[in-house]
Amino acid sequence: MLTGFEHAEDAGVYKLSDELALVQTVDFFTPIVDDPFTFGQIAVTNALNDVYAMGGKPLTAMNIVCFPIKTMDKNILREVLRGGLDKMREAGVLLVGGHSVEDNELKYGLAVTGIIHPDKVLFNCGAKIGDCLILTKPLGTGIVSTAIKVGEANPDLMKMATSCMTRLNKKAAQIITAAGDIRSCTDITGFGFLGHASEMIEGQNIGLQINSSAIPVFAGVQELVETGFVPGGLYRNKDFRIKQVHKEKSCPDWLFDVLFDPQTAGGLLFSLPQNKGKVLIKKLHDAGITDAAVVGEVVAEHPGKISVF
Repeated sequence: MLTGFEHAEDAGVYKLSDELALVQTVDFFTPIVDDPFTFGQIAVTNALNDVYAMGGKPLTAMNIVCFPIKTMDKNILREVLRGGLDKMREAGVLLVGGHSVEDNELKYGLAVTGIIHPDKVLFNCGAKIGDCLILTKPLGTGIVSTAIKVGEANPDLMKMATSCMTRLNKKAAQIITAAGDIRSCTDITGFGFLGHASEMIEGQNIGLQINSSAIPVFAGVQELVETGFVPGGLYRNKDFRIKQVHKEKSCPDWLFDVLFDPQTAGGLLFSLPQNKGKVLIKKLHDAGITDAAVVGEVVAEHPGKISVF
């Protein structure tokens, strides 16, 4: 076993030989959008992204379904599964089976198996002092999803957030693994940006300096936060990690909250030597990953803590 649940990695990695290791993960959740096809796409994207975060290539998947068969039209389930299969095909992943149970609430996701060379696994720890931090997707999907549920998200914002949540991290992962020199990597999901960033430095003799003004955020999220469309998970994330984070006055309160927002199918956050950052950002932008940005650096000061300015 190269890694399991001990270090809060995005997936488990099991070494089979000197040349091959398995990458395994599982993820499923309740709908966060109204359209069942889109929900299926998002759920599958979210699950597959854990394999990409480890630097791996997903190969096979098994559906996990909970469905209220007595109260919900089976056509809804058909569309969810069709949306999921659409993303699996895009990723080159083969659906090999699955399991379903009757439940009071619809839930959907995947158990995924991928492969990687044992020497090329990207762990969420390993960042070095002086590294820059790059984030590949904007934040705010949890806040937007909360507004969607009560019909208060404008159509343009819904479209942007949905497009982001259905975008695989496959291309971004291919670019960063080909570039080499990636010291640490994770994807931003349920624990929010600062939650997953905290995992990158736990038990390490390093800290992080985050430039809040460089963080990509969906246009319109500020208004939603200030109006009160904040998911409960944001508060739980904040309560859990706030002692590890110092906020400078230059960081707006609304933006500080966004940094704790639980994301679905969020982007990759990774570290690499400072002198490699600009070149890699250009490669990401040229590949259409235009939101990718350098958002901070790894520092020797305040080890185990994050400063946000």
